[in-house]
Amino acid sequence: MARLARVSPVGVPVHIIQRGNNRQVCFADESDYKAYLHWLNMYANKYDVSVHAWVLMTNHVHLLCTPNTENALSLMMQALGRQYVQYFNRQYQRSGTLWEGRFRSCLIESETYFLAASRYIELNPVRAGMVSVPEDYPWSSYKVNALGADSELGCASLVYESLGDNRTARASSYRALFDDALKEVFLTEIREATNRGLALGSDRFKKEIALLTGRRVTIAKQGRPPLKHD
Repeated sequence: MARLARVSPVGVPVHIIQRGNNRQVCFADESDYKAYLHWLNMYANKYDVSVHAWVLMTNHVHLLCTPNTENALSLMMQALGRQYVQYFNRQYQRSGTLWEGRFRSCLIESETYFLAASRYIELNPVRAGMVSVPEDYPWSSYKVNALGADSELGCASLVYESLGDNRTARASSYRALFDDALKEVFLTEIREATNRGLALGSDRFKKEIALLTGRRVTIAKQGRPPLKHD
């Protein structure tokens, strides 16, 4: 099936995943993680993208971002990708591609799916068996969102801000969300939507995005249409 054209309306959150080519390692040393986060912060500021959640795994990256200007997300990811590949190739005396083609993404409905998507991202190291609790993994936004740690990169969303009247209350409310496991159906939904470049949310949200962009953001029905009978 041909890949759908990417859509990223201003103000709509997006879940991004970028994998290493053939699942190869993208981060081999602590300095690699730090370099990527530095440039992510730099290009997010340059192209006006709010970064709400992130996790850097050994062979892929998850981000939850909101573009604040037209085409900001693609510009940020292109610049970040090129910068990091140049660094990685120089660092390890290699050449050629590092990433598995273009990044994959899906649009996220703020009201219903935003916080679940944030938890999905920050729980990635736990699901992978790398740590037992998310706060033990150093290369994610969990400590920022759940523990109130300082970060130049993190940008709170309106959904996150609604969790409490102050920073401590918001972190406590967010942390409490992790007491309940993410449902398997959501894990399937977000993976499918991201891999296919679709929208994740209510039927109303999907219809609004389709009308706004003029593009399909749901899975097309397969097969021939049913015959009409007079």
